Formats: sequence, structure tokens, C-alpha cells
Amino acid sequence: MDIKHVVVLMLENRSFDCMLGMLYQSNDRFDGLTGTESNTWHKPDGSHQDIPVTKAPVLDAKTVCIPDPDPGESFRDIHMQIHGLAADGTPNTGAPMMGGFVDNYMRQPATTPPADPYAVMHYFTPDQVPVISKLARAFGVSDRWHASAPCQTWPNRFFAHTGTANGYVDNSPTHFPYEMDTVFNRLSDVNQEWRIYFHDMPQTMTLANIWGDAFTSHFLGLDDFIQAAADGTLPAYSFIEPRYFAGLFGWAIPNDEHPPHNVAYGEQLIAAVYNAVRGGPAWRQTLFVVTYDEHGGCFDHVVPPPATPPDGKAPDGFDFGYFGVRVPAVIISPYVPAGSIIRPPPPGLTPFDHTSIIATLRKLFGIKPLTARDDAAPNLVDVLEAFGTRPDNDGPASITAPAAPPTPGQLARAAARSPNSLQQSLATAAVHLPTAGADIPTHIRRLKEAQDVAPQHDTVADAAADVAAHVKGFLGRP
Repeated sequence: MDIKHVVVLMLENRSFDCMLGMLYQSNDRFDGLTGTESNTWHKPDGSHQDIPVTKAPVLDAKTVCIPDPDPGESFRDIHMQIHGLAADGTPNTGAPMMGGFVDNYMRQPATTPPADPYAVMHYFTPDQVPVISKLARAFGVSDRWHASAPCQTWPNRFFAHTGTANGYVDNSPTHFPYEMDTVFNRLSDVNQEWRIYFHDMPQTMTLANIWGDAFTSHFLGLDDFIQAAADGTLPAYSFIEPRYFAGLFGWAIPNDEHPPHNVAYGEQLIAAVYNAVRGGPAWRQTLFVVTYDEHGGCFDHVVPPPATPPDGKAPDGFDFGYFGVRVPAVIISPYVPAGSIIRPPPPGLTPFDHTSIIATLRKLFGIKPLTARDDAAPNLVDVLEAFGTRPDNDGPASITAPAAPPTPGQLARAAARSPNSLQQSLATAAVHLPTAGADIPTHIRRLKEAQDVAPQHDTVADAAADVAAHVKGFLGRP
């Protein structure tokens, strides 16, 4: 097998069942939705109501953003979602049953209009998310890919890059500097090129070990990725981050799919990346993975299994001994036969998670493990080799995303929203970035000695403008 380029696109906050649960009929081969799954809502008045999984019959400007408002995604929220409540409404102390999604959603701060309990049980059908569904069928889908931890965005993205969350379970409070060794450093150690392609503020910029002038050139825009794919100059590893903000770089709209952001714009991003890779001269030497950092509070029916703790760090009291909720994972390569259901090879007791990305890069490029977690993770190379050694599946020559460009009204509303927790955390990260040419050891020492600053922004547009200025200062270029 001749894989020389790995491309990973990591989107935001959707569960497997939410996006791909109805891709195929649920059976022993594919662990999806049957349509009979439900959660019990324990109402404040003591009554109960069964809330089944549901779909929107028509995909319109409202349903494409379900769930709205955003579900809870903190470590405490996710614990309730996985473990649920007892019949009397108290926390469940028994086995996890994936029964607390509705209860947790309806216990979030009140909104106007009020939250709909069915929203968090919502799923999209394949015709409603045609890009990811078509690629999953044209190549392969994994129904055994979990978030690395039952935690928010930052911990899970840290696992993808470092094999650990350094013991922290939530985005905030922040703990700058984050000095974990990274897969990017490991690749540099063996002279393998890597790039981080981004839209506005890549969360990877929080990693202090890739700060400084030696690494600035590794952060590039999506247009640079598309050009590199066309030229056949993609690095060994490309990690792509979506657009998290509205009101930044031409008043663009988020395409990260973080609820309640419109999933259609994420579909456009997936299509753009696939078309670039598929149309490039290195297509037959490329492995492209589409996944999501965590489930974002959206329902999934599969109980997370036990996991190998990465490093013994547990400042927040959790040892990372079990995985997070399942997330979508589509595996795209001419080495993947159409219609594949991709699971870890026997014995298959440990599922894929984000550290499987590191394990795959280790297998391909000979880098050393970062932590006990990525050392124990199954990799994708073994699965591809089991399929055969010939890149026989070229898949569709291109794929079209049906979404129209956002209207001025949609842009204005997205920019006028209050920042969500991820946007707030990224704005905080931007404040702590060093500027181009800074002495990095001195900057890191100052961060250790000072209290982290969390800027407050009334709107997403305000946060985006502040972030843009700090990112420009970090890169030393527009």
C-alpha cells in the first residue's frame, strides 16, 4: 500500500446517530438507528414523557440548524447524557444507558423560544446531508469511532494532536501554556512535512510546542490546501480546521456544523476538500478522514467503552478511563472499497478514536508514540491493508454540495449572536498567542506567571474581529 498523504478534516459537535445513524439499515453489520430509540424526559412537575428519535420531514432554513439552542457539552453535561437520571429524577448511579440527553437538554438555561426536547433527539437522513452520506457509501464509514473523552472540544482536539488532554475536561478555565508534545513535532523529527489549514482561528494554535517563527509557515488557509492538492505538493499530514466565526474574513459564515450552525455549510466544506484531493495528482496515494471532535450533546445510542488512560494526569478528577460518545467518521481513499463498514481489526475491543489518527501516522511514517492512549489505539493502515494492496476505488470524480450561499440576513444574524462556548474559548486563546518574532520561552514563562485573561464580547462579530487581529500578529502576515 502506497499512502504518502493523510488529510484529516475535523468538524464540530455532532454525534454519529445525528449525522449517519440512518445511512444504512441498522443490523449486525451497521450499528445505526432503528428509529425506536428514545429518552425519558423527567419533567419538573414529576411527570415523565418518552421522547423518541425524530427527523424533520422537510429540510428548511430552521431544521438545517437543529438543535437550536445549543445543547450542553461540558464534562458534567456529558456525564448526565451518558448516565441519565433515575426514575425519581436523581442522578443515575447504575450502568450508563445513554438515557440522559433530553433531561440534560431541558435543564440548560432557559431560552426564548424555549428548547424543544425533540431537538436533541433529531437525526438527519442521507438525502438531507448528501455530501457526507454519498462519500460514506462511495468509500467507507466507521461505526466504531468515538470521541477520545466525554469532554468538550478542546480536550478532544488535544487528543487528536497530542494523545492527551493534559488532564483537563473542559474548554475553560484555560490553562495556558499547553506544552504537550505533538504529532506535528514528531513528524518534524523524522523530516515529514505537515500543515494546518484553517479559516479563522485554528484551535491548534493553542499548542505551545508549535509556536514560533520555525512553525509559522505551517499555518495556511484553505485556498493554500486546494492549490497544494492541485499541484501535487500536499505534505505528509494535512489537518484542516473549519470556520468557527461569522463576521471574519469577508463576513463569511461558520461551516463547522457546531449547533446551531447550518450543517449545509459544513457539507460544502467537505465537498471542497474531497474535490481538491480527488482531482489532484496524488489522489491514489492519499487517505482522507472526515470526523467530528465530539458529539456536542446530540443523541447517540452506543455506550462508550473503557479506554486506556493516556498519562495518569487527572487535575480535574477524571482519569480518562472511558471514551466519549460516538462521532461520525468517513474514511476516503482509493484503497477503501465502496460500502465498507470500517471497524478495528480483531479483536476489535478498542474502538477508533482521535488518537487513531496519531496511530495511523505512526504506522505510515515511523514516529514514536506520544502517550499510552495513542500507543493502544487501532490504526487505519491495518484495515486498509486487509482490503487489499491495489487502489481500485476512485469514487465519484467530484461531488456537489446543494447549499446556496448565505443571504445577507443569515450573515447578519450569525454575526449578531452571542459567542458560543467554543468561540469564547478561541477568543481567549487568541489573546494569549505570542506575536511573530517573539521570544517563545519568555512568552511561555510569562503565561505561567500570569492569570489567564478571558475577554468578553457581546457578539460573534466582535469576537471575530479581535481574534483576527491576534492571529495576524501571531503569523506576522494577513
